[in-house]
Amino acid sequence: MTGLDVIVAEPWADWGLVDSGGGMKLERFGRYTVARPEPQAMWDKAQDDWDPDATFVPGSDEDGGGRWVLHRQMPRGWNLQRDGVRFEASLTPFRHLAFFPDMAPQWDWMRARADGAEVMNLFGYTGVGTLLLSEAGAKLTHVDASKKSVEQGKENAILSGLADRPIRWLVDDAAKFTAREVRRGRRYDGILLDPPKFGRGPTGETWRLEENLGPLIEDCGRLLDENSRFLVLTVYAVRMSALSLGELLRQKLGHLGGRVEVGEMAMREERRGLLLPTALFARWVRD
Repeated sequence: MTGLDVIVAEPWADWGLVDSGGGMKLERFGRYTVARPEPQAMWDKAQDDWDPDATFVPGSDEDGGGRWVLHRQMPRGWNLQRDGVRFEASLTPFRHLAFFPDMAPQWDWMRARADGAEVMNLFGYTGVGTLLLSEAGAKLTHVDASKKSVEQGKENAILSGLADRPIRWLVDDAAKFTAREVRRGRRYDGILLDPPKFGRGPTGETWRLEENLGPLIEDCGRLLDENSRFLVLTVYAVRMSALSLGELLRQKLGHLGGRVEVGEMAMREERRGLLLPTALFARWVRD
């Protein structure tokens, strides 16, 4: 296992971290700007001229509640683009905008290894990563417990002109589906998983990251073999170390050879170039 790396999401045409500080971040999503809470932004803002179209005001509980306050009229959803993939952004009740822009470097890294690969995307959400990998030549199995998210993924596929691509869109519990794939004797060239801290499956299954991640990674290891290419694990909003995630992958995937990389994900602020940390990652790769 190598040392800690930092993977940085650089601004692109339809997204950028404009400024951050005082526990907040200001981002542009296409023609709109939004301000959201960001505990990692402990420094001062670069400028006090923030004039967002919407601001997320968190609730008093610790379970992620809150509401959006609109300062100007905004549509329910609007289209953005990354490479050849188009998708809809929207103000969700969970403070994000229906995709995670800091995943862009991970998407690019996997795309370079995706041509001809069979890839499983667990906790695949609205399918932006799935579609980017599909555009790069991969065959995808997309799994998410939310029917609404999977339907949004299908709509994004239509929007991108990728509706006829080989993608299985599945509403299922990620852990149960993976265990069934192991029993079926299936294999994959690559696996992407972005599990939440807590969640529920489509029939009420309970997911707790600290309890369930280890067994899930072990099952993922059974779906990879000596010809597989990668596994990427990203983790948000938890009191956990990248070193812990790396050791988990090293133990569960050690039989496959290759190497494990670990570190942090971050966004580069446009005004000052400073890095705002967002998530932890660990990934197994065979070059």
